[in-house]
Amino acid sequence: MKRHVPGLNQHAHNQSEIPEGLYLTRVEQASYRHHPVKPFFLLRFGVLEPEEMSGKSISGRLYCTEKALWKLSWFLRDFGYDTELLGRDEVDEKALVDLRGVVKVSHATFNGRRYLNLDGFAAEGQWEELSATVQAPSPELSQ
Repeated sequence: MKRHVPGLNQHAHNQSEIPEGLYLTRVEQASYRHHPVKPFFLLRFGVLEPEEMSGKSISGRLYCTEKALWKLSWFLRDFGYDTELLGRDEVDEKALVDLRGVVKVSHATFNGRRYLNLDGFAAEGQWEELSATVQAPSPELSQ
């Protein structure tokens, strides 16, 4: 017997899901995952700002393929990773924990599954400027 349950599909999308936008974060966990074609770092960020999202987590992947190294490098540079280790092409998972910075996230749907994308990064010191720019109402919208 089939039953129609209104709202079931919407509930399948995590109710505590992080909306698209900018977040001031701290790396809570980092681990390298070997994959023969697409190795990656699995990262979990704790949200520090905006206040209403504080305490939530963001998880995402940064791939280590030749084509994706620019994004990994961007993350490491903006989050203040040790430049000496970076200069030696070394990433220490333990050294990633507690690094802080800004993450821009978006969502994409592929083959019916919803994924969180880590679209961009900025240094922690840019949070005030970036968050004010994003939260300020657009002049076109107020007219």
